[in-house]
Amino acid sequence: MIALTLGEIAGLVAGSLVGSPTPDVVVDGTVQTDSRLVTAGSIFFALPGEETDGHLFAGDAVANGAALVVAERQLDLPVPQVLVHDGVVALGALAAAVVERVRSGGNLRVVAITGSNGKTTTKNLLNAILSAEGPTVAPKGSFNNHVGAPISMLGITADTRYLVVEMGAAGAGEIARLVAIAKPDIGVVLKVGLAHVGEFGGIDAVQRAKSEMVTDLSGSAVAILNADDERVAAMARLTNARVRYFGLDASADLHAEEVQATATGTAFTLVRGGDRMPVHLRILGEHHVLNALAALSVADELGVDLARAIAAIEAVPRAERWRMEVLTPASGAVVINDAYNASPDSTAAALKTLAQIVLPGQRSVAILGEMAELGEYADEEHDRIGRLAVRLNVQRLVVVGHRARHIHNAAGLEGSWDGESVLVDTAEEAYALLSAELGEGDVVLVKSSKSAGLRFLGDRLGGVSE
Repeated sequence: MIALTLGEIAGLVAGSLVGSPTPDVVVDGTVQTDSRLVTAGSIFFALPGEETDGHLFAGDAVANGAALVVAERQLDLPVPQVLVHDGVVALGALAAAVVERVRSGGNLRVVAITGSNGKTTTKNLLNAILSAEGPTVAPKGSFNNHVGAPISMLGITADTRYLVVEMGAAGAGEIARLVAIAKPDIGVVLKVGLAHVGEFGGIDAVQRAKSEMVTDLSGSAVAILNADDERVAAMARLTNARVRYFGLDASADLHAEEVQATATGTAFTLVRGGDRMPVHLRILGEHHVLNALAALSVADELGVDLARAIAAIEAVPRAERWRMEVLTPASGAVVINDAYNASPDSTAAALKTLAQIVLPGQRSVAILGEMAELGEYADEEHDRIGRLAVRLNVQRLVVVGHRARHIHNAAGLEGSWDGESVLVDTAEEAYALLSAELGEGDVVLVKSSKSAGLRFLGDRLGGVSE
């Protein structure tokens, strides 16, 4: 974080400085909400949570070197404290102030990304591009909510040239709050889909929530929208920003042609006006072409040479840990571990990728678990995935967990199948079943929401010991 005095921080978050501090003492360490991540000089925000209370860990944070604790009640600690009414609000206020100071004092450009799927992959691709152009800050993992996104923003310094912010939401107003904090120069919307639809209350509510990315952009900002998604493209009517499009549709400012997906990556031809440039991603799955196009569109808007941008994303080895991650265990099978998150759209895309990359003589195997947070759509969407697996000729289907049972039931109802699907209760049962049968020539997809825990099953089948 940029250097600020204790007094400045207290003022920026509308808090009271207590603990016999000296207001002009400067702090410039990291900002953390997890005491285990605190290092010497850090600022620790003690936030109450659903499962625990950060105030209980403030002592650990101080022991790890915290120089300042921001809390909602005074604690018995040997370091200065700033007392605030609402720690989450204070965190956002500090992030907004820091972003504004760095922006006013230099050449900081802020890029924000949202969408039902693809945010983290797009963020990683864009980070690879921009890091080669200048000092860049982007979130690690999926720090994209009301706490994680401000924490990421607070990682900038006076020298930061690019800030990439991933913005997720589980309800209305959450993206709007993050946009108000970051004030993006470029806002990207990837897709409106059924991810977390149960929490939103319907696909129309998801669309309204994602449109918050563009509704408050200034007239000098740019909205980069997916031309292939009608719900995203329609957001052009809601923004004062200049609009650019990406997609497979030839009308888009940047579009892709000649898409090819194989077990070693994804290739396409990037088209911009009269220019045609080959792109060879190491990332698996043609659904990542749109993510690449979004990242390249941002790069193009920022004036980055597209040849350099393409070279940067071609060097990215994987989308992210547990996202279409290709593992090659000693068994001779190929395991695609994509079980960090799952929605109906992303699961369908992963199954289609599995079907595309399997060569003659190989066997396709899908291990599927629950797609969480679908609410009233859960039974219908799990049913649809089961039928899709059959229609894509997936040769072996293992469904894990009671909440995913409709995948298995639907597969069994398809007339072309007879016993190729099995339902087990636990990941341990799935491992016992599959570890004995997987071998050379098997291409295995492991896909579920994070809550199902199948990413660890994917690691075991893939020979990853960590």
